[in-house]
Amino acid sequence: MTLRRVAVVQAGTSLFDTPRTLDRMQALCEEAARQGVELAVFPEAYVGGYPKGLDFGARMGTRSAEGREDFLRYWQAAIDVPGAETARIGAFAAAMKAHLVVGVIEREGATLYCSALFFGPDGTLLDRHRKLMPTASERLVWGQGDGSTLPVLDTAVGRLGAAICWENYMPALRQTLYARGINVWCAPTVDEREIWQASMRHIAYEGRTFVLSACQYLTRADAPEAYDCIQGADPKTELIRGGSVIVGPMGDILAGPVYGREAVLSADIDLMDTIRARYDLDVAGHYARPDVFSLTVDARPRKGVSVVPASGHPVAGDEGGRAAEGAAGCGDTAA
Repeated sequence: MTLRRVAVVQAGTSLFDTPRTLDRMQALCEEAARQGVELAVFPEAYVGGYPKGLDFGARMGTRSAEGREDFLRYWQAAIDVPGAETARIGAFAAAMKAHLVVGVIEREGATLYCSALFFGPDGTLLDRHRKLMPTASERLVWGQGDGSTLPVLDTAVGRLGAAICWENYMPALRQTLYARGINVWCAPTVDEREIWQASMRHIAYEGRTFVLSACQYLTRADAPEAYDCIQGADPKTELIRGGSVIVGPMGDILAGPVYGREAVLSADIDLMDTIRARYDLDVAGHYARPDVFSLTVDARPRKGVSVVPASGHPVAGDEGGRAAEGAAGCGDTAA
């Protein structure tokens, strides 16, 4: 059976309050379950938050004490992968009997990563993708991912992969996912601009893939009172206005875009439509020219320190000496 019901969830974070965000997420998952979805995609940085409008006290050559406090509370709102929060999200997936793709702020030591996590319908954390290139001021607070977390997962709801926000503008990343056979392209984002819609339709048409783009809808009321953002303190101010959309493999819009409110948008898709669409354009197959162009992807994990003793074998527990973790290295199941 190739007919599937999929959804994108447009919602905002309760900034710096991860338990409350997870409570909100549970309610949204229950709404998606009532719609009978088999896959739901949540926005970029949904768990952990996208602190739009904060400058973290940074100017060229200077950082403020107040900015360091902002970073501390942002770090405290981030999650460990795996950890208690991923177990809870896995429980949501298990209750839905559906796949979940959710944007999170992942904590490793003192460094934060903007990541997308993939959960199976039994609650298992299947894999993760860390954003390769944070954009502009994001680089102050997020580290860069590497080639070890670029999964395309073969699931009952399609071959799933994710590109986060402006990663969707990286041609080499797109070609990498196309070459891995992606047919359900997940695009968690906070980009609310009209041109984002053109980008999502272009990727769907270029890759002949379904595109599920989930954007946050975030207002100043979702932030704590002590939140000194450039947009001001009016609780009605929209910080991120949405624009979630589902696009088919011929660039046709199947659901959305929606602005100005929270929403769960669903659509029924036929995975065989991606094969029908690639009849005349398969950019990783018959429309490629490997005799002219080539692309090399380094899938090794990159760590700052790799300890290799005289025996030549990595020290037990040394992350730098391991191959890509894959599902075995980051999986957990719902309680």
